[in-house]
Parts: sequence; C-alpha cells; structure tokens
Amino acid sequence: MTDATHGVGAATPGPARVSTNSPMRLALRRLMRHRSFRVGLVMLLLIVLLAWAAPWITNGTPNATSVRVRFTPPSLDYPFGTDNFGRDLWTRVVYGARVSLWIGFTVALLSAFFGGIIGVCAAWFRRLDSLLMRIMDALMAFPAILLAIGVSAVLGPQLSSVIIALTSAYIPRCARMVRASALVIREQDYVEAARISGASSLRIILRHILPNCLAPLLVTLTFVFAYAILAEATLSFLGIGTPPPHASWGNIVAQGRDFAVEAWWIMLFPGLAISISALSINLMGDGLRDVLDPRLKIEG
Repeated sequence: MTDATHGVGAATPGPARVSTNSPMRLALRRLMRHRSFRVGLVMLLLIVLLAWAAPWITNGTPNATSVRVRFTPPSLDYPFGTDNFGRDLWTRVVYGARVSLWIGFTVALLSAFFGGIIGVCAAWFRRLDSLLMRIMDALMAFPAILLAIGVSAVLGPQLSSVIIALTSAYIPRCARMVRASALVIREQDYVEAARISGASSLRIILRHILPNCLAPLLVTLTFVFAYAILAEATLSFLGIGTPPPHASWGNIVAQGRDFAVEAWWIMLFPGLAISISALSINLMGDGLRDVLDPRLKIEG
C-alpha cells in the first residue's frame, strides 16, 4: 500500500511551466545579438548623450563670439577650432546635435503618424484607395529633396518650415509601405473572422491591422530619420533650412563653405557628425530589418 501510494504521488505532474518568451522579448533578444544593431545603437546613444550633456561639457553658449580667436585651428583650448566669428565649434557642434536630431526624430514621427493613417485608410476603404494613392504618387513624382526645397522656400527659413517640408516629402513613402502591408493583412483569416463577428472597421484597424504594420514601419522610420538629418543639412546648405543663430549641423557646414580652404575644420567636424549619425541610424535599421522581416528569417 505504501509503495502504491508512493508511486502514485511520484507520478503526479507538477504545475505546468508558462513560457516567458513572448514575441516582443524574443525580438529584443535577437536585436541585442545583432552586431550592426548593437554598433548603431551605441553610436547613436553616445551622440544623444553628448547632446543632453551639452551645458556641462562645452565652454559656453553656441553663439558666444570672440574676434581675437577667429579661425583658430583645433587645439587643446578649442578641440574643433573656431569659426569666422570666433565661436567655439565644439560647442556649436554639440548643441547642433540637439537641433538636427530633434528635426530628424520629429520628421520621422510625423511621417509615421500621417503616412500610417493614409496607408491604412487606402488599404481598408477601397473607395479612398485610388484618390489617396494618386495624391501620394503625385508627391512621389518629385524627388524628396526637391519637394522639401519647394515647400521650405514657400514657407521661409525657420525650424517649423523645415519640419513641415521634410514631413511632406517622406509621408508618401510611409503611406505606400503601410498600404502594401495592410493589403496583405486585411486578407488574413483572423481579420475576416473579426469582420464576420461584427467588429467595427475602427476596431479592426486598431486591433489587427496597425499592430501588424508596425514592424515594417519601424524599419522604414529608421531610414527616414537618417534621410531627414541629411536633408536638413542640404536645406541649410542652400540657405532655406534652419536659420541662424540656431546651431544645427547643416547651417554650420553652410557657414563654413566660404572658408573651406583656409579653415577646413569648420566644415569637417559637423560633416563628420552628420555622417556618423546617419551611419548609426542606418546600422540600426539594417538590424531591425534582419530581425523583423519574416522573409529574411525564411531565407536564412
């Protein structure tokens, strides 16, 4: 009796283990293991940290001038040298990171918001598809930078104009990408089941379609972020971007173009900052694409 009882007790199963490996956690683990993503993330975090710590790691305000130290080459006192007004370039480049990164992030966020709404509406409401996509096609007929130049020239050189111009240039790209993903998702069985069960269009869009469009949208936004930083520099170089006295990487390069030979450092350091920022964001985008794109998982 004792043996039988002992045997039954030994065979009694314990509580089932619940797996804690959610899709989100698995994706984060894969991202942290991806070399390109890790390198890009570290580079971008360093730039953001420098921008945040600007008041404590620089010599003063970015617009402080000193005629006595005009065109001073890089030295211990001035690591990036000074410009034609005697302003410390290290200070201006670090403070410029705040403006350039803020413009890039805002443009990416607004492009995702409005592009996502347009793309989902075009995919779900067939009557709006033709109208919305023809408008997006008309905007995409112009190169993004030319469209941004036109809008910025009309609105005038100010920060809000740069954001509006760049957002209007990149909304069509996001809208087309979201529409392509939503057209596939709307044909899935779970969406059809939700429709048959009586769920409203708004509920289906918010609960089923938009969440499944986030992965490709995130990948697209990393590249929009990088392109926006480069485009802001281009607009500022042409004189229709971030206006003085705001310090952004683009207008620092623009102000140094007349002294490119005798004071090469004025253009070199903000140019390097633009290149490193764009590289870091693109590396993160490559990592996100490799982890979140199911086609690459199948091919791999």
